[in-house]
Amino acid sequence: MNRQLIVSYVLLVAVALAAFTVPVAFTLTTQLREDIELGVRREATTMALLLANDDVPSRQALARMAEAYGQETPGRVEVISFRGGAVPPLPAPTAAGDADFTRALQGDVTVRWDSSLYVTVPARAADRRIVGAVRIVYPPGELNDRLWQVWGFRAVLAAAVVAVAAVLGTLTARRLTRPLRELHEMASKFGDGDLTARSPVTGPAETQTLARTLNSGAERLETLINAQRVFVADASHQLRTPLTALRLSLDNIADGVDDEYVREDVEQATAEVVRMSRLVNGLLVLARAESEATAAEPLPLAEIVEQRLGVWRVAGEERGVRFTIAWPPDPRPLVMASPGHLDQVLDNVLSNALEVSPDGGTIAVRVEPRGDEVVLDVFDEGPGMPPAEKARAFDRFWRGRGLTGRAGSGLGLAIVKQLVTDDGGSVALRDAPGGGLCVRISLRAAAPRSGG
Repeated sequence: MNRQLIVSYVLLVAVALAAFTVPVAFTLTTQLREDIELGVRREATTMALLLANDDVPSRQALARMAEAYGQETPGRVEVISFRGGAVPPLPAPTAAGDADFTRALQGDVTVRWDSSLYVTVPARAADRRIVGAVRIVYPPGELNDRLWQVWGFRAVLAAAVVAVAAVLGTLTARRLTRPLRELHEMASKFGDGDLTARSPVTGPAETQTLARTLNSGAERLETLINAQRVFVADASHQLRTPLTALRLSLDNIADGVDDEYVREDVEQATAEVVRMSRLVNGLLVLARAESEATAAEPLPLAEIVEQRLGVWRVAGEERGVRFTIAWPPDPRPLVMASPGHLDQVLDNVLSNALEVSPDGGTIAVRVEPRGDEVVLDVFDEGPGMPPAEKARAFDRFWRGRGLTGRAGSGLGLAIVKQLVTDDGGSVALRDAPGGGLCVRISLRAAAPRSGG
């Protein structure tokens, strides 16, 4: 927008300059040519009067005047008699028979611009008889110098005016768009999770109204999210404590019961309590992911992935499951994410991949930068998912028929999707080459860090 405003302002000034300056310059050019033609013609007419007197003093005066004209001006004087010959003591012209002299001897005055200005006038005696002709050849050097001054001055003046207009246009455009930049900065911070971001109420009345509306909406959202955070903290304390106490009570009952049928019922109740505890923990994690809107920042993806793989390799060794990773060429990519989000995402995805992988299988991780995003793929060698299950895999509490569906809470992939989308990314499920499932996580790429 700044660039468009500046260009429009400069173009307007340039068009105005051209509209007023160019016609004036052309008018001055024409006037200079006419002034030079008039002066040269006046000098030629004066010399023609001396030539028409046809006496020795007039001829000598003509010779002195022609010599002085050649010394004091860039032009030269050529004179011929009515027979086309020389007029002593002046030398004969080199082109005595050209069209200009021929027409002058017939009584016509000719003015012609060629490589120089040629002005030829006839010399008439008192009885109107033509006794010769005078021609002045005037080079355009002086005219060109004056034209360069006229056009050069106006070109420099126009360039200076355009430069000043560009500076003033830049200052004006930045002043006009400053409220919009402040609103954009506030919206960007708020979109990245900074709920305290507010926009200054400045600028025209329209932008002030917009800033107040955005600030009011941001305050309401911050209040709601803070209230949700308080609820999550209270729910964590109120739900976990009774479930823990209930499980301990069931364990104590099981230790003091000898009846096999009663023990079986207690163990079944204990399993349901364990499942309920897992479900509550998953709900709390999902609620925190929805309520804790933290600001994304550049994070080293390589360090996070290698750290989480190091943890899950230990779990995979018990079943002979290997973890491999393929990195792009250096430099290692940075991604925009909230601290802690990627750790939870990788833990959920790698946990699911390990659970469905066969003993001795391989879980492959691949990282690939693609323009303004970084794609992280996790491949397993499990049974995969049919298209209908892939479409519902990110729904809350949905459990598939596969290995993870029997023991899972149905919240793992929902948590993954919530955390990834909060950071401006996306997640999808695909078929892995050769069977199995591919979890594709697309993250926003961050600018590389400058070296120290």
